[in-house]
Amino acid sequence: MNISEDTKQLMTLLDAAVSPFHCIQEAARILTAAGFTRLELTDRWELKPGCGYFLPLFGSTLAAFTVGEDMTGRPSLRLEAAHTDWPCLRVKPSPEVASERYGRLNVEVYGSPILNTWLDRPLSMAGRLSVAGPDPFQPDIRLVDFREPLLTIPNLAIHMNPEANDGVRLNPQVDMLPLMTLIAGGQDKDRFFLDRLAAEAGCAPEEILDYELSVYNAEPCAVTGLNSEFLSAPRLDNLTSVQACLQAITAGTRANGVNMILLFDNEEIGSRTKQGACSSVTERVLEKLFLALGYDRETYLNAVMDGFLLSMDVAHAIHPNHPEKCDIKNRICMGDGVVLKMSSRQSYATDSSCLGVIESICRSADIPYRKFSNRSDMRGGSTLGAISSAELSVRTVDIGVPILAMHSSREVMACADQTAINRLASEFFLI
Repeated sequence: MNISEDTKQLMTLLDAAVSPFHCIQEAARILTAAGFTRLELTDRWELKPGCGYFLPLFGSTLAAFTVGEDMTGRPSLRLEAAHTDWPCLRVKPSPEVASERYGRLNVEVYGSPILNTWLDRPLSMAGRLSVAGPDPFQPDIRLVDFREPLLTIPNLAIHMNPEANDGVRLNPQVDMLPLMTLIAGGQDKDRFFLDRLAAEAGCAPEEILDYELSVYNAEPCAVTGLNSEFLSAPRLDNLTSVQACLQAITAGTRANGVNMILLFDNEEIGSRTKQGACSSVTERVLEKLFLALGYDRETYLNAVMDGFLLSMDVAHAIHPNHPEKCDIKNRICMGDGVVLKMSSRQSYATDSSCLGVIESICRSADIPYRKFSNRSDMRGGSTLGAISSAELSVRTVDIGVPILAMHSSREVMACADQTAINRLASEFFLI
């Protein structure tokens, strides 16, 4: 099987980024290996021309940037953004639910997943937890990934639900609780999860203060298709874009300019959090960056308003069984390359003047691309581009790779499209 290097790198990220926190951990590993220096938001920064830097923000968001060798005059600013979260199930506090001899977990829905795609699959959990320490304001933060498939959500047999193939409405509180164990004699029915979590984290159960855990599809990625042209995997939305950002920022920089990637959390629930695209954290980071380079606030503001943002998120490919769901003209097939997303209601931030910039780059570098609009009677989705561009007052274009089964526990894309978006992301930072 012939698998491209771009697909291999994406699969590595998909396997590692099983929660937004693990996504940032893997991004930090990649950036460190590429020679980037870690910063902290609350420190004084000493920045050098020709160097790269990154800073994790609140555990599930990250900014990384490069400073050009020649920083005379006002530097040009280019930004790329993606999101680290994905629709899934999140474990609630005190989640143990015992019924008959079954031990289940109480979970809640995060974002808007296709619920039935989570049934009858091997599932695991990953995320972070706070462990008690000597300083109440600085608890010990630990990442955990159970890795093994500890959970499953069994379907109701068709004999007990003869209308199953006619479509079933799933109740998140009733139908989506994962099965974790058979409660044996002597096993505490109120602590089977907490005890297992403590063992995974290497601490005593009573030391655990809180946790944020995502349930994830534990099935591995798979390259499929007659010519190995497809990638079937969890979390393509939106780790495809995270991969493109990371590859672009580590590929190089312009002599006179600042390149920055922003990997935000919470896009799937509206971005209105301290670690989301609607927060002021981007402005804080950019202002600190320009001040550390010796520029005044006016120069910083001018650079931002003259900057350019490439907002990256997946797009809807035309479905082979339901072509009627797409626009009659502006439709995309997997394998068409980068999708340039357009909407007159500005759910995608693209306008004609900005789109011309990206089209010119694609044409000059021979990068395949297509324009996309939703059907006029369907709202479609939205991205962090409109939010970020409004907050920063910066020119923006929304792009992505076309996929099928968006928001399923397992999605599918064309491998060649990852190469296309990687190339565009890199060219955007180099030209």
